[in-house]
Amino acid sequence: MQPSSTGASVATPDALAQPSLRTATADDRHRPGQRAFRRANLALFAAGVATFVLLYSTQGLLPVLSADLDLTPGQASWTASAATLGLALALLPASALSDRYGRTAVMTASTLAASTLALALPFAPDLTTLVVLRVLQGAALAGLPATAMAYLAEEVHPSALASAMGLYVAGNSIGGMGGRLLSGWVAAGFGWRWGLAASAALALLAALAFRLLIPAARHFTPAPVDARALARTVGRHLRNPLLARLYALGLLFMAVFGAVYNTVGYRLVSAPFHLPESVAASIFVVYLVGTGTSAAAGRLSGRLGRRGALYVAIGVTAAGLLLSLAGSLVCALLGLVLITAGFFAGHATASSAVGRTATEGRAQASALYLIAYYLGNSLGGTVGADAYHSTGWSGAAAVGLTAMTLAAAVTLYATRQAHTARRGVRAAH
Repeated sequence: MQPSSTGASVATPDALAQPSLRTATADDRHRPGQRAFRRANLALFAAGVATFVLLYSTQGLLPVLSADLDLTPGQASWTASAATLGLALALLPASALSDRYGRTAVMTASTLAASTLALALPFAPDLTTLVVLRVLQGAALAGLPATAMAYLAEEVHPSALASAMGLYVAGNSIGGMGGRLLSGWVAAGFGWRWGLAASAALALLAALAFRLLIPAARHFTPAPVDARALARTVGRHLRNPLLARLYALGLLFMAVFGAVYNTVGYRLVSAPFHLPESVAASIFVVYLVGTGTSAAAGRLSGRLGRRGALYVAIGVTAAGLLLSLAGSLVCALLGLVLITAGFFAGHATASSAVGRTATEGRAQASALYLIAYYLGNSLGGTVGADAYHSTGWSGAAAVGLTAMTLAAAVTLYATRQAHTARRGVRAAH
């Protein structure tokens, strides 16, 4: 799964297809023009909206939370980091459950359970309760990114798979941005509890739409959960040097994104900008920049190679961080655009390489990338918020620049390893 602009998933269709897909006849699977194809597309779009509305619902209202509950940015950021942490920890178990109990069952349980938990969030009496509920919510949400593309790969005809996945990713994008905007706008006028309630209502409607629309799976074959085999596959992936570097890059890029987007709201409502809460919440529209840069990353990789594209992504992200240090609002916004563009280009490049690198157990390889990705969001968001609280925006930017320095070191090491290998091949001949 590969989120082009939301941070959703990275597995490719062949990575997630089960043996039943190979034995199914092509005519049995959904094609464009068929009612079942339209229903499947709309259902996965709705599920993507529900999942990412909930996952990022608190990020747009962190300054409001801090003001109402007397929290530091680091404390408030835990409400955002807790959900991605819970999701990261539950991804592998959720994928195993979908192999055993079915794609539609796991996706339905995931979206409905997370939406039900969302209804309890506005009544949380304190930060601790809110964070615990967000961890549980993130774990519940894991069923969708761990399963959705496997369902599409099994049930949709290969000729229509790209368009079906594109609509699913669009749902992720709209949900990720919409969750931030909706909760932020409502919270600016009525408080954070009403902001969370609005997100919960939207997500519940989307979850119900998914359940009503999703066609029954016809090509799923249950498989027993083999914990030992899963552990062996995971171990092999973690020992693969190239995969390990890709996981590190996913973590580092997402650390920048978490650090920046968990703190940018605080910066915009504070001196010297003093923007209204509703205007500051609107900054998440910049997130749409990722849609274009994710698509452009493929062309960039074709022209410069994977490492060349990564160098460009790292450079653009770092340039955005440096530009954002300027005191003008224009520089702050342009810097945010560059940071967002560089992040999505780097993430798209690294995530797409995972499926090509793993020769077996591709679903697990992609799941491990997602785990690193969401752990990076939790780590970067929390550390960046603490740094902002200590030294202001320069502290959050320093966290991002440190992550990009490490990403450059990882990529440079890979470049040197490749050059050494080529010299060895030439010497052997």
